[in-house]
Amino acid sequence: MEQTLDRATPESVGIPSSVILEWVNELERTAPDPHSLMVVRHGTVVAEGWWAPNAPALRQTLNSVSKSFTSTAVGIAIGEGRFGLDDPVVSFFPAETPAQVSPNLAAMKVRHLLAMCTGHDAETVDRALVGDGTHLVRGFLELPVAYPPGTHFVYNTPATYMLSAILQKETGLKLLDYLRPRLFEPLGIENPTWEQDRSGISMGGFGLRVRTEDIARLGQLYLQKGVWGRKRLVPAEWVEAATSLQIETGPELNPNPDWGRGYGYQFWRGRHDSFRADGAFGQFCVVVPAQDLVVAMTSGTGPMHRVLDALWSIVLPALQPTALPEDPAAHQALRQRMAGLRLVPRPGAISSAIEADLDGAEFTFDSNPLGFTSLRFELTTRGGALVFGVEGSPRPRRLRFGRGAWRTGSSAVVRQWPGQHLTTSAAWRDQPLAASAAWPRPDCLEVDVCLYTNAYRYTLTFDFSGPQLRLAVRVNVAFGPTDLGVFTARESGR
Repeated sequence: MEQTLDRATPESVGIPSSVILEWVNELERTAPDPHSLMVVRHGTVVAEGWWAPNAPALRQTLNSVSKSFTSTAVGIAIGEGRFGLDDPVVSFFPAETPAQVSPNLAAMKVRHLLAMCTGHDAETVDRALVGDGTHLVRGFLELPVAYPPGTHFVYNTPATYMLSAILQKETGLKLLDYLRPRLFEPLGIENPTWEQDRSGISMGGFGLRVRTEDIARLGQLYLQKGVWGRKRLVPAEWVEAATSLQIETGPELNPNPDWGRGYGYQFWRGRHDSFRADGAFGQFCVVVPAQDLVVAMTSGTGPMHRVLDALWSIVLPALQPTALPEDPAAHQALRQRMAGLRLVPRPGAISSAIEADLDGAEFTFDSNPLGFTSLRFELTTRGGALVFGVEGSPRPRRLRFGRGAWRTGSSAVVRQWPGQHLTTSAAWRDQPLAASAAWPRPDCLEVDVCLYTNAYRYTLTFDFSGPQLRLAVRVNVAFGPTDLGVFTARESGR
């Protein structure tokens, strides 16, 4: 019998509608660019919303929430006897293991990959990439292992990649193919995709795309100790181990209370005896067993702790053990608020006096790391387009935008831009995109480019006040700098 997530009012499961409304208002005030939210209590969805142009059917980029799906695959595989927690990592890769194996590398086991205590002294995401990027396994195994494994926590995305590589080596299946009949299909997760490296191995630590409700379903599965409907999908002992403390994370390692409560097997421990799948820039699957509560969220926010702070301070104290009297007015207000969620387009004037001269004008860029070679402006009363020439592309790339409103399309113009690690060009191809433009002053055009199923919102600022066009590019969140540079271009024919 297939289990579904039914819908009901918040009051029917002991949550005031007004409290969820207050939380949503707080999120918009303190945690920029929320994209989707789903609240589940007692297995029932009581609030859900998508900040348009996001929508329920769209797959969201999970970032490191992917790690918890990888952990689930490993738990199932261990339950099937494919390999064990205490198998040495080097035993799986004799061809990629260095000739001289240090004692610490020899002591590294599967459990250490899972608990992020491999013995490395820092995140290995950049150091493990060698050559053309097709030998991430070899690059990982060649790195110095500073500490005895199991003694030192370091968040380490390539450790999760190694779990993916081990699973593929031992089962002959990529993560997607392995999980499809064992997890995705039973949970009703349709058409997931997972980024892979040039060797054909799923990245494991990031790159999974599923719907927001699919994130909630994973949380509900773990809340139910690995059982979905009447079928056990994940061994109960794995659920317990994966969500329990396996390694301390400190206040000395991380003073934030929700990142200093310890780490399990690709799950974080949190306040109120919670655990969560946790992805960069505000992707969350929070499970609070004592309250029978699951919260799924995607966003593009840098201050991730504000999402959890608001959950603990606003929602948790209001939860009641039994149903509350129905409150039709408050519930209607919540429903209207959730149905009307919108990403805010670029603010400013919708037109400028210089547009008559700018329409059709072409510019040639100086050399720049974004690969832009040329630009032509096409302006209409409803919006317009930026037509970029891009290095290595035989045809120009057109980015259409609205005036003071979003215009949707796909991300053909966006390639691997600075600030994103371990990202292949394929990761950006044909992802949903929305763009809006406005004039903060008559000689300056700003265009927001939002990859709204991902975390990133780029702002392109075109300054026409000087003898050359100056283009400044910044991004809302990044693993590196958020100011990506200022680039100059000359108008063609001048």
